[in-house]
Amino acid sequence: MLVYRIALAKHTVALTASGRAARWNPNEVEVIYTASSRSLACLENVVHRSQSGLNQLFNIMTIEVDDGIAKEIITLDSLTDDWRDFHQMPITQAIGEKWISGGKTAVLQVPSSIINEEVNYLLNPLHPDFKHVRLIKTEPFSFDRRIKQ
Repeated sequence: MLVYRIALAKHTVALTASGRAARWNPNEVEVIYTASSRSLACLENVVHRSQSGLNQLFNIMTIEVDDGIAKEIITLDSLTDDWRDFHQMPITQAIGEKWISGGKTAVLQVPSSIINEEVNYLLNPLHPDFKHVRLIKTEPFSFDRRIKQ
């Protein structure tokens, strides 16, 4: 399976996690966020950055996750209707932290908070199966100027 990540160019040399809190992880819990498509990776950046923030140097990472790696799946049905809301982040972060601490899989499939029918994949860089995840290529990425207006 191929997954995609758009990040500041300086952070795309290797597959690393910052440990900063986000929707599915609290602070100091290392998770690599990826998207199921390039377009979803783009949208994820657009909703999390200001217009001026999109003018920096970005790369898109193409990442191969071996098809033999087991993954856990969080479905929309298992979440509350308002799971996307900011006040629900402690709940989604707890789900991600439980996944990391459980150590069963290197991959967690989660619903996109932007498009119901799309999914993102979280990668656990500390899991033994992470050795079967490879950064295939890194290429420059520019956000369309219309997005930045």
